[in-house]
Amino acid sequence: MSHPVTILIDGLAARQGGGQTYIRNLLLYAADFPTIRPILLLPKGMGHALAANVDVEVIEPNFEPRSLLRRLQWQVFELPKLLTSRKVDVLYCPSGTLSTRRVTTCKTAVACRNMLPFSPEERRRYPYGYTRARLWLLRFLQGRSFQDADLTIYVSKYAEEVVSKLYPKEHGNAVVIPHGVGKHFAKTSTLERLPALAARGVSGPYVLYVSILNVYKAQLEVISAWSLLRSRHDVREKLVLAGPEYKPYAEKVRAHIDKLGLKDEVILIGDVAYGDLPRLYQNAAVNLFASSCENCPNILLEILASGTPTLSSNFEPMPEFAGYAAEYFDPYQPEELARKLQSLLTSPERQNAYSRAALMRAQSYSWERSARKTWEALLNLASKGN
Repeated sequence: MSHPVTILIDGLAARQGGGQTYIRNLLLYAADFPTIRPILLLPKGMGHALAANVDVEVIEPNFEPRSLLRRLQWQVFELPKLLTSRKVDVLYCPSGTLSTRRVTTCKTAVACRNMLPFSPEERRRYPYGYTRARLWLLRFLQGRSFQDADLTIYVSKYAEEVVSKLYPKEHGNAVVIPHGVGKHFAKTSTLERLPALAARGVSGPYVLYVSILNVYKAQLEVISAWSLLRSRHDVREKLVLAGPEYKPYAEKVRAHIDKLGLKDEVILIGDVAYGDLPRLYQNAAVNLFASSCENCPNILLEILASGTPTLSSNFEPMPEFAGYAAEYFDPYQPEELARKLQSLLTSPERQNAYSRAALMRAQSYSWERSARKTWEALLNLASKGN
């Protein structure tokens, strides 16, 4: 193409967490592609946080980020005009849903980064209500987007296999590009313990599980496994649960802790700042990851990079990512987890072996590689014209 390739990234749905991390890392490596002219569409007031020190045009529509109806109206009526006026070559929607179907002037790309809408079993874990209905609706909106888009970017082979069977592409291409893991998660021997642990009475060794308290993360079963372990063995470690909360499930977690008499043994420390996570991971005796529904499990990649022994859910795609570097368990079988925890905690040799394997495995995942492959895929799509 004779003119710069203009790629508009619709980040209006990236109000927190993984969506922001994904976009931020993409932008870090945009400068490596001088033929690209990136434009970033963001909720009002978020441009500085995501695009600081990056040469990118930021557009922030003038409506409140949480106003879903207003956002949909803007995407339907205003976004097509923006695509034309900015001469956009590719519209990229990392949220999983095409921003508008009224696209005739450019190519479209969409990312599949959430598997919850596509798993009936996981949706049924939620009671009837808003969340369950929202996931059901997303299944159809995102499935249609994957079919209609000129390019679908999957972040795991598992997701491509499952979703492509449900929604075969009618046209266009698909590619698998896993996420990366931040360099600051790399193993180091100099990180101090997180002060929040001492504040909660955790001064000795601990087993860690970082994840939102939510129905598909199986914290209830992990706590049951911890109770079984403590009833059979002398356990020095505390179980630390870190992460934000889905309130209905978090209330059940706290009630379960009280019921089992584990108030002083299972410690909830709440959400932890992203920059503090490396200290939390690297000082753990063992890291757990018990989720039963992931696309690309970012937390598992961070655990591997920390170089600590890992016990992981055996649900896909966890084995796809951790491979030989973790020991696996069924997250809904507390008895199995209790046995494997006891075996790993009492075997320094196996802990060292898994630590070494984790460090090696983590080298397969970097944000630089992920971002480069994404920009290359979008450039290749633009070169095909309309």
